[in-house]
Amino acid sequence: MALDIFNPKAQPLIGLDISSSSIKLVEIAEVGKKSYRIERYAIEPLPKDAVLDGNITNLEAVAESVKRGWKKMATRTKNVALALPGAAVITKKIVVPAGLREEELEVQVETEANQYIPFALDEVNLDFQVVGPAPSSTEEVEVLIAASRKEKVEDRVAVAQAAGLKAMVMDVEPYAMQIAFEMIERQLPNNGVDQSIALVDVGANMMNVTVLRNNQSVYNREQAFGGNTLTQDIQRAFGMSLEEAENAKKNGGLPDNYEADVLQPFMENLAQEVTRAMQFFFTSTSYNQVDHIVLAGGCSVIPGLDEIVATRTQVNTIVANPFANMSLSSRVKPKQLASDAPAMMVACGLAMRRFDA
Repeated sequence: MALDIFNPKAQPLIGLDISSSSIKLVEIAEVGKKSYRIERYAIEPLPKDAVLDGNITNLEAVAESVKRGWKKMATRTKNVALALPGAAVITKKIVVPAGLREEELEVQVETEANQYIPFALDEVNLDFQVVGPAPSSTEEVEVLIAASRKEKVEDRVAVAQAAGLKAMVMDVEPYAMQIAFEMIERQLPNNGVDQSIALVDVGANMMNVTVLRNNQSVYNREQAFGGNTLTQDIQRAFGMSLEEAENAKKNGGLPDNYEADVLQPFMENLAQEVTRAMQFFFTSTSYNQVDHIVLAGGCSVIPGLDEIVATRTQVNTIVANPFANMSLSSRVKPKQLASDAPAMMVACGLAMRRFDA
């Protein structure tokens, strides 16, 4: 959802991902045809409950985190691309006659949107994009409509402004993730062509599963399971406060029995959730196999998790790194990036928006 009409190529753009536990900023430069360099990035934690279920509940705290992250990056770029959570956006594909002029298309989209959107149109931000020829007829094209409540868009724009930045693009998280995913497909056999690939993004509270086939999403599901479950397990097992548990999870220093008694069961649990998600996919679509699982989100860097998921699901499993084929500027530490990368899919996809011609 572009907020104003501009040429994204003309100016640098920072991808800014606001998740429930942290904000992530990343800036990418093009160094050749389809080859990129990660210039700089920052991850800044958010106070507890500053963002709940994708809604910004404490604007000042989120803006402060953004400002701190932006300062750490030491960049002059102030234009940002942001995204709304998938749940905050209603999307619908419609089919319209080919060859309509922009104004005619707008009228048609609004008419269609009226049927699908449970709010008055003046309460929503509406955007659309022509996807391509309709599968059923050469005389028609498929158009993707996206609509979100205005306040959801305005909250994110306000955070950027309060941090001294300028919101240029408003995307949707699953779409931003798909852009970053194209960078990962290059790492798969035959570039992932004609294969069903499950992108499993495990955040703090939610696990989002998107199955992609030839860059098209064929299935999407959210399950209430995430990294906070592990934090709570640590808290219970060792009598810690939530803050102490979160800190110990990230930085280590837990008792010797942590791995066997807490971490291992959590990883098994996560693998079971992925297996369940696959079953849902098979029962609700005509597909009966998944060729690859790509793990993303903060939890995916737990050592050995990919092996447990692969064993449990019997599917080749890799950990997402959208930056694997990018060169790194001298400001970026390779080891640190390797552990941060799986949580930066959305931020990476948003930063790539400036290369959309």
